[in-house]
Amino acid sequence: MMKVIMHLYIMGSACFLNWKLLLLMAPKGDNVVVSNMKLERMLSMKGGKGESSYANNSKAQALHARSMLHLLEETLDGVQLNSPEVPFVVVDLGCSCGSNTIYIVDVIIKHIIKRYEALGYEPPEFSAFFADLPSNDFNTLFQLLPPLANYGGSMEECLAANNHRSYFAAGVPGSFYRRLFPARSIDVFHSAFSLHWLSQVPESVLDKKSMAYNKGRVFIHGADESTAKAYRKQFQTDLAVFLRSRSQEVKRGGSMFLVCLGRTSVDPTDQGGAGLLFGTHFQDAWDDLVQEGLVSSEKRDNFNIPVYAPSLQDFKEVVEADGSFSINKLEVFKGGSPLVVSQPDDAAEVGRALANCCRSVSGVLVDAHIGDRFSEELFLRVERRATSHAKDLLEQLQFFHIVASLSLTNAA
Repeated sequence: MMKVIMHLYIMGSACFLNWKLLLLMAPKGDNVVVSNMKLERMLSMKGGKGESSYANNSKAQALHARSMLHLLEETLDGVQLNSPEVPFVVVDLGCSCGSNTIYIVDVIIKHIIKRYEALGYEPPEFSAFFADLPSNDFNTLFQLLPPLANYGGSMEECLAANNHRSYFAAGVPGSFYRRLFPARSIDVFHSAFSLHWLSQVPESVLDKKSMAYNKGRVFIHGADESTAKAYRKQFQTDLAVFLRSRSQEVKRGGSMFLVCLGRTSVDPTDQGGAGLLFGTHFQDAWDDLVQEGLVSSEKRDNFNIPVYAPSLQDFKEVVEADGSFSINKLEVFKGGSPLVVSQPDDAAEVGRALANCCRSVSGVLVDAHIGDRFSEELFLRVERRATSHAKDLLEQLQFFHIVASLSLTNAA
């Protein structure tokens, strides 16, 4: 959970004999994604600092987050400031393992410091919790944290220290689809590019006897209406649990700033940018493996990406039905392309970028489902297909985000 948003790569080729060898070595067993608990224990953005890691493929998220800073600051202006003697607590939900979460926490704390100083108060001490699933690469994240400023001195000395952080930091492993913090303990919740990740693939989507069975597909994009309804219901259930949990944890006067992938179409089978990312070349790559005899059709059909890009109405209905939070702002924001390339005319670079983007956010699930070797083959085909459609991808692949600023209601 994770944030989770909130991209891109691969290369190589295999001869027919290698394919046969890979097929013999293919992992057996059921789809690991079916079980909610298994998904929670293993889902993460790709860790480490390699070429296809999330840390090195989240430049687009950074650009999108920066373009929304004015909306974040509007939310922060509405947060109630308490006595400077009381620590101010910030949480980033779905923090992943790159530098984006550190940048955002720094922005939040610096803005709150300015508000205290504008009132003539010395700022309080700050705590920042970085929360994500247990499988998140917290080690890489903590290595990116700047050293803690000397809290033995004054707050002024602490804030003046260059390249140091002015807050205490801690990691919190766990799903944000349940309670994570003590009651009334958090001033600001922030979550970006994570809430579109579901707690699980809807069970009916993987059930051959169900009308919602997503046969032949690995994502909701372009699926049947019954499949789309199952995904939508899972999103609404998850978001409702998320809101109820945060309503108990946030302080009175506190706020939440949430960003997740969204769509402009009323049709849930049209997942917009997420659909182009997972429902076109990624889907075709799975079909390639099936046609080439590397993966069975059943193995493909037992895999689905647990992502749902809601419409504005989808999101609004859940918030209003829950009633714990008031909506200060709710809008669809055009984030732009997830592909950040230095040479747009280089089709090969665009192809690698898309494959890396796809792999950085889904690679862990693919590896677990079909094994590392077939995962390599899959993303090789994603890269090849994306390379041959590079111009169209740069023109058409655009992400839209649901941006929500919420405050606790008086009744909560």
